[in-house]
Amino acid sequence: MERLAGLPLKISLGIALKSIRVRFFRSLITTFSLVLAVAFLSFTHISDDTAQSLLSLGDSNILSTLSSLGYDIDSAADSITASPKQRWIVFLSLLVCVVGIINAQLMSVTERFREIGTMKCLGALDSFVVKIFLIEAGLQGLAGSIAGTVLGGLASLAMALMRFGTTIFTSLSWPAVFESILIAVLIGTSLSLLGALYPALVAARMQPVEAMRVEQ
Repeated sequence: MERLAGLPLKISLGIALKSIRVRFFRSLITTFSLVLAVAFLSFTHISDDTAQSLLSLGDSNILSTLSSLGYDIDSAADSITASPKQRWIVFLSLLVCVVGIINAQLMSVTERFREIGTMKCLGALDSFVVKIFLIEAGLQGLAGSIAGTVLGGLASLAMALMRFGTTIFTSLSWPAVFESILIAVLIGTSLSLLGALYPALVAARMQPVEAMRVEQ
């Protein structure tokens, strides 16, 4: 059988969106784990940005408060440094998130044996199957990353407002905050794609006959 050359990106995107709508609650659960991980990452980075901005004011009371909150202050460089414990907690939260995404995507593959088999019997290339899964993961990752970044950023600013008052709004370096937001969104989306890559390859390598033979 001659294989199809592939479908335009617009059609592939439409198929991915339809699949997300059909499996909305499963997609929501998968995305929620990403939201929590990115929210923690965003909270950590923006909290550090806030602390760095407050440190630059040179207020001894603020310095004392930051120290009591557990921030590692490099007095020589006049900067806030992330502690090894903080780095490990962020790393582990992101690792758990990736494992959860892989597990959810593998379960999605098992639920879609017939769908995958039908597409391949109709001539879909392996690359097309991979593209569908990665587009779905990318859309979920982008939505979850944006939601998590907003949630974590607002929580960080609200906590800083309660501790330091409105001083944070005049001292805060907004470019640094926007950079942290962008980094969190990019990391979250990349993790979603990374977590979906192996399940997508598993789906693409399935033989059509085997996929169609599986009982649902």
